[in-house]
This record gives sequence, structure tokens and C-alpha cells, in this order.
Amino acid sequence: MSVLIYIESSDNKLKKSAYELASYAKTIAEKLNTSVTAVAIGDVDRSELESLGKYGVSKAIYVSGEKLKNFVNQAYASIIAELSKETQANVVVLSNSLSGKGLAPRVAVKLNAGIVDGAIDLPDINDNKFVVKKTAFSNKAFAYVEVESDKKVISLNPNSYQVIEKPENITIEEYTPEIKDTDLRTVVKEIAKATNKVSLADADIVVSAGRGLKGPENWAMVEELANLLGAATACSKPVSDAGWRPHSEHVGQTGLAISPNLYIAIGISGAIQHLAGVSSSKTIVVINKDPEAPFFKVADYGIVGDAFEIVPKIIEEVKSLKANS
Repeated sequence: MSVLIYIESSDNKLKKSAYELASYAKTIAEKLNTSVTAVAIGDVDRSELESLGKYGVSKAIYVSGEKLKNFVNQAYASIIAELSKETQANVVVLSNSLSGKGLAPRVAVKLNAGIVDGAIDLPDINDNKFVVKKTAFSNKAFAYVEVESDKKVISLNPNSYQVIEKPENITIEEYTPEIKDTDLRTVVKEIAKATNKVSLADADIVVSAGRGLKGPENWAMVEELANLLGAATACSKPVSDAGWRPHSEHVGQTGLAISPNLYIAIGISGAIQHLAGVSSSKTIVVINKDPEAPFFKVADYGIVGDAFEIVPKIIEEVKSLKANS
């Protein structure tokens, strides 16, 4: 028996979530007195897979194939489920990312497994029963889910678990699956990616702005601050609806739910729909000239003032710190 993790990659490199999953799964494996096996599908460098050994992975299985270079939900789910059976893994852990949200329920059905999506902490393990803490009601509450099935699927929210070094001697194997035609009914022909930008879903720091910026022509200072901090940029729903920013940057209940270590909100009032997508952030900083803005009630740090005066000062201070570091 082992713990199996599905790790995601981009441009032949493992995503940060891979190391979070490895650390999370290793701790579970220690409680179960077993080991961690990682599955990577598509193009990824061997050296990247070897790096997983530093975080507790004993075996990495590399799945290749011309038809698998781009993400195919049903085919990937079938492969993960099959490898779970072959490695006798009763616990499968995935990232609760855009891909993972589609994969986890499919894998669970194929394995007849219980599932917990959006986990934010390690399970409390008692014999074969797992009790897992997860977010609920659009991140406005927490739920504790009991899973008693023999097989269990857990999708972990990004940035919910720290990366911990627990070195293991890792072996790498290649696996060539038999892909059914029914798994390839939907095929991704092309993926268009934003260049020179930090992925919003994986970002440690996010700089976001709303209607308080008054127009798209004022977004330069948001992007400058984000670039200085190595952050991703985001926006509120009214901003994306108005066409000021692309819909891919919209965070909130009807957009992307994120959980960065630092979320900086500039000129966003903090409607409940927006908070639903960002309330899992570790630290929230709010800049708004309205002292009654709802966002201040959930902020860790708040600055009451005009964003057009405050943000340039923050930019200059960051530049000064970086110059002297």
C-alpha cells in the first residue's frame, strides 16, 4: 500500500503544488507506515522528478505519449486510477487546481473512493477513517468530512500546506498506458499562455485592483508593483466585466478562488462575492479611501487613503529595499 500523488507541470517544470503535495502526502504516509509514489503525465524533465525525492517521494512514475502532451481530463483520470490500482495506493492526493477539480471526482468514481475536495489540513487518521478539514460555502466556513471507504481521494488547496524536506532515495520509472478511444473524445489542440507572467493559481503573492482605479489606463502602477514583488495580478468582477482586465484575472465567487500567502487589494470594496474567492489568503492587505469598506473587516492590514498616492509610495519603498538588499 502507498500514497499516490498526481503532480502538475508546465514547460517541462514541476509546479510549486508538486512539492506541497509531496510534503502533505509524506506526512500521511508516515502515519500509515507506507511510502509516497508520484505520477507525472506529459512533458517534464527527469531532473525535476528527481527533485521530488528531497520532499519524501520514493518513486516517480513518468507517463509519456504523443496524445498526452496536452491535458486530457478523462484520459489523465483513467491513468491515475489505473496506477493507483497497480501501486496498491489506497490514498490519492491531487492539487485542488483547475485541473485537479476535474480530475479528483473522476478518479474517485473510477476507484469507488470517498472524496474530499478543497482540503486545507492533514487528515485525522483513526484506523481506516480519515477526518479531513476543508473549506465550505465558498470559503466562508470550514467542514470536517469523515471518509470511511477503503480508497480515498483528497484534493489539497494550493498554499495550504508547507513544503517540508524529508529526503528519500527516489527511483524513476516510465509507464506507457493503453488509452481508450472513449478517453479521447475531447482533445486539447492548443494552449495559449500569457508570457512573462506569474500564474495566478500558483502565485505566492497577488496584487489585485478594482473600480477604485477608475480605468484601465491606471493599471500600470498595479503591474509595476506586482513585477517588483514577483506577484501575479488579479481584479474584481466589475473590472473584468467592463473589459479593463482579462476575465482570466477575475478572482471571486464566480471567478478563480485563490489562496496566496499575500493578497494586496487596491481599490476593492470587498463584496461578499469577491471575498469568497480570496478569503483563504494567508495575509490580506487592503488599500481603500473608504474607511467603511467591507474589506477592512477581514483584512490583516489596512491602509485608508487614495490608492493613487499610496501605491506609488509603496513602489518607491520596495525599489529602495531591493536596491539596498
